[in-house]
Formats: sequence, structure tokens, C-alpha cells
Amino acid sequence: MKYTILLCLFLISTIVKVSAQNSYSVKGTIADSVEKVNLGTSAITVLQAKDSILVKFVYAKPDGTFMLDGLHKGKYILLVTYPDYADYTDLFTLDSANQVHNFGNISMSPKIRLLKEVMIKGTASQMKIKGDTTEFNAKAFVIQPNAKVEDLLKQLPGITVDKDGKITAEGQTVTKVLVDGEEFFGDDPTLVTRNIRADMVDKIQLYDKKSDQASFTGVDDGKTEKTINVKLRADKNHGIFGKVQAGDGPEGIYQGEALFNSFKNKEKFSVFGTMGNNGKVGIGWQDEQKYGTGDQLDVTDNGISINTQSSDDLDVFSGIYNGQGFPLAQTGGVHYDNKWHDDKQSVNANYKIGYISIDGSNDVLTQNNIPVIF
Repeated sequence: MKYTILLCLFLISTIVKVSAQNSYSVKGTIADSVEKVNLGTSAITVLQAKDSILVKFVYAKPDGTFMLDGLHKGKYILLVTYPDYADYTDLFTLDSANQVHNFGNISMSPKIRLLKEVMIKGTASQMKIKGDTTEFNAKAFVIQPNAKVEDLLKQLPGITVDKDGKITAEGQTVTKVLVDGEEFFGDDPTLVTRNIRADMVDKIQLYDKKSDQASFTGVDDGKTEKTINVKLRADKNHGIFGKVQAGDGPEGIYQGEALFNSFKNKEKFSVFGTMGNNGKVGIGWQDEQKYGTGDQLDVTDNGISINTQSSDDLDVFSGIYNGQGFPLAQTGGVHYDNKWHDDKQSVNANYKIGYISIDGSNDVLTQNNIPVIF
């Protein structure tokens, strides 16, 4: 009998403990922001803040009230939707000091009354929606000293970054990362995410960008690219970055290269140089594209692009080496581009120079066989 009572007490204690772990909840009332009419049957969804995974959802009662219980401790996103109304989102936290989060009256704005943007009230003004763009306020997130944009992106809800720098947002791969709406020396996202400091960022914008063809022709082809735009602070829209590497080997073999980039607002400058006798005669196609020194020629209604090059031999300048002999190669290049007058005028210039000399010898052995006639 004694053991039976102890077992019952243990079971009751376990049930109470499990119940306490799931006793967190969220509630509120959904109403029209203009007419103040309660919006029954609104869809209320709770998502995990770290990855936007669905946790629970419910429909509001006819009087607009709702309650979602059985939640655990943690950070969440509340998403409220109703036909013909702008979506409402808000970040909130459930913990032992705040087991019930009461949103009170949530005002929904009719889409027809929206002019330019819908503000999303958040705990620290972390998010807002401007049309089809989700915007994150960088100041609302904890940024460590010397952190890069990549470290900031990892904190944003619904965005993940893997070890190779690949970015996924809302289940789709981010193919473009822009800076103030412009490509940053090239189309490699890591140029932005691993070279710009997080404390230079004002806003992070996430949206679906129309294809280049649609932007050029003005005809929507239905193709979009998941895009992140990094808006820099007005007092931080400048900086420098680059790389230097060198190495040597046996028998006097050596190779070295240096690349330097600087930017200020929409003005960009790049310079590079290489020298070596190991067979490498340039910085390579990928680095050319990354550091803005690739060949370009672009003339549009809104701007003029100028491209110049210099070399004694075009094949040498192109980096063609057939593998015979010992080459001593020296290459260099400069890139500059800028936009002004609201991007209506622009200039884009490249200059490259290259030199190569080959040390080697070639032996030819010829044998002629004369037929003998009997």
C-alpha cells in the first residue's frame, strides 16, 4: 500500500511537471484598424524565430479573440493573415517570467489603404514589410566586434548561411547579394557577406528580384531571383578590402599576387598585379569577376561604359601559355566605375597590361631513310 501511494505521487508529480513545461501560451484580439470591426476567422500562426518552422496555428473566434496554448519556452514569430488585409508579424518570447504573452488588440490594415509600406510593430523594431520586401533593422540585433555581414544574416529569422557562405531564405537559395541596390564588384555573394563589417549595415532587405531580361525590356517574364540588399549607413558607405599572397619553391620557382579594392558610395576602384615563373600568368577568371577587373562593354540609355586594354601580344595578355619552357609573367590591371545624377549617368573603365618571357630550348632530331634499289 505504501509503495502504491508513492507511485501515485510520482505519477502526479511527473504529470504536473510535463504540464508546467507546456503551460506557455499567447492570446489577443484581431480587429480592423480603420472601422475597428473584429475580424473573426483570421488565421493566427506561431513560427519558430530561428528557422520559421510552423509550431501551431488557429483561427480567431467570431469576436476576433484567439488563444494558442501548449507552447514551450523560446522565441517565436506571430503571423496573422486575413483576406484583403496586410499580413501582421511580430516577434515575442516565452519564458518563466512571461508564460502568457498577451498581444491585446492587433490592428489589421486593409491593403487598399496602404500607400507605400506597412509597419510591423516588433519588440525592438526588428522587422517591417514594405510592399513585397521584408526589411530587417540591423540595430535591433546583437553585433559582435569585427563581425561580418554573414554573422548578421545568421541572426535573422528565416535566413540560414552554411559553412561555404551559401544563403537560404524562406526555403530558397539567395543568388544575389547587393549593396545599396548595386552589384558589389561582382556577383559572388561572399564578396559582400565576408568583406563588409556588420556594424556598417543599416538595413537588410529581402525580396524577389525580377530577372535581368525583364528589367531590361520592361516585360515581366515571370522569373525572379531571391535577393538580399544590404543598405549601408550613410556614414559608413566606404571601405577597402583585398588580398596578398606569395610563395616560392625549389629551383627558384616563385609566384605572388596582390589585389586591392576600395569603394565610396557608388564609386568603386580596383587594382591588381601578379608576377611569377610557375606558369600562372594572371589572377584567373574567378578573381577577375570578383574584383571587378573582367572585360566589360556596356552602353545603355542611362550610361556609358568604357573599356580599354594594352598589350604587346593579345595571346600573352589573355594568359595563354602552352606549357613549354619556363615563363616569367607579369600582369596588372585597374578598374573604375561610378554613377551619378540619380544613376542616369555612369562610367565603367578597365585597363590591363601584361608581359611574358619564356626561357627554354627545343631540340629536333631528323632522320631520312633512303630506299636501296637492286
